[in-house]
Amino acid sequence: MSSNLPVYDMTIGEFLKIACSNSHVPGGGNVSAVVATLGASMGAMVASLTKGKKGYEDFQAENEAILKAFLDGIEELKVQTLGDIQAFDEYMEVFKLPKDTEEQKAQRAKAIQAAGQKATMAPLSVCRTCLKLLKVAGSLAPKGNKGAISDCGVCAIILESAIRAAMLSVDINLPGLKDTAFVESVKNERAAIFVEAEELKIDILCHMRARW
Repeated sequence: MSSNLPVYDMTIGEFLKIACSNSHVPGGGNVSAVVATLGASMGAMVASLTKGKKGYEDFQAENEAILKAFLDGIEELKVQTLGDIQAFDEYMEVFKLPKDTEEQKAQRAKAIQAAGQKATMAPLSVCRTCLKLLKVAGSLAPKGNKGAISDCGVCAIILESAIRAAMLSVDINLPGLKDTAFVESVKNERAAIFVEAEELKIDILCHMRARW
């Protein structure tokens, strides 16, 4: 079953081979989540290189919390990667439900809507986590190890890009959903996430360049 794809047990080469194949997973949402873990790892690296370093004594307690937030966020993204794969698998499966009778058609239509909402929320959860980690990077950029601060910028750029990429897996599902309140809520959150993520990225990059 593709929902059991052991993404984080694979080598990068093995993952790429499957991603390049005709398998429907890994797809856009889960690939975006994997990319986001790499972005977050750069933030964690900067925090790790700040830990215990001379000249950053007053920042150690905050830095410890930042490092933990990045590491926890990476684990969260790992779970969300697999959740996105599973949600997409389930969405594909419901289209195979029988539709010979009116009752079957009604049940199938209901199942499609439910699975469609789940397949929408899975990549949206990835975007939420990326935004949360961008905020963490925002706390690190002004104070983290100056010698590695460019990687805080790498973290910001990748996380913001992962948001935009994962959101495409949200967008593609919305036209098929009939719950207008749900769709409107997602669109509103989408817009807010984009604005905040862009602002955070710019702020982080400004702090980064100011410290060169």
